[in-house]
Amino acid sequence: MTDVAVVDYGMGNLRSVAKAIEHVAPRLTVAVTSDAGVVVRASRVVFPGQGAMPDCMREMDARGLRQAVLEAARGKPFLGICIGLQMLFEASEEGDTPGLGLLPGRVRRFPPEKMVDAQGVRLKVPHMGWNEVRQTVPHPLWEGIPQGDRFYFVHSYFPDPASRGLTAGESVYGMAFTCAAARDNIFAVQFHPEKSHAAGLRLLANFLQWQPAARSPKRETTTTPAA
Repeated sequence: MTDVAVVDYGMGNLRSVAKAIEHVAPRLTVAVTSDAGVVVRASRVVFPGQGAMPDCMREMDARGLRQAVLEAARGKPFLGICIGLQMLFEASEEGDTPGLGLLPGRVRRFPPEKMVDAQGVRLKVPHMGWNEVRQTVPHPLWEGIPQGDRFYFVHSYFPDPASRGLTAGESVYGMAFTCAAARDNIFAVQFHPEKSHAAGLRLLANFLQWQPAARSPKRETTTTPAA
């Protein structure tokens, strides 16, 4: 059995994610895979992605991975990264694209009127570079990562959860926005841990050790992230 499946639907530099996981856990078997069966059987699943949300959703469906991703996200430790976070929500303003609907809320583009820093300088979109992350709830994946540590971002859209309790981390780029979401066995981030040096590697190591509590089959929504 594969320890960690990195879902490959043809979008993004998945090898860098796999290499970062192998670096922090060299004894685990890591597979970058487009095989739905491997995803379903893996002990843990990482769902990364880069690019446009409409393209990512289309490519995932074209490879027959939707049901495997849904099943994994409902029952095993699951880490979403960048577009892999956005795809978990109900819909995105990017192309008015339906998402997987695992988390309530929408993905929105940074509003131009708020793209100004404290000195009045216009901010560029996409948001690209290092930014501080404020941990809004305790969570095992934050263990050993200092409050306000910096992670690497590349994005024009951000998740807007319907429930405040889904937010596990925030960052500020002209405005405060959710950059990490958590519920039950799901933890997902807008930033790239594989590109975020020590803090990102620690988050990945924490994910590989995380043992989320069993999810109640009747629990479809909650306002309390996993502990």
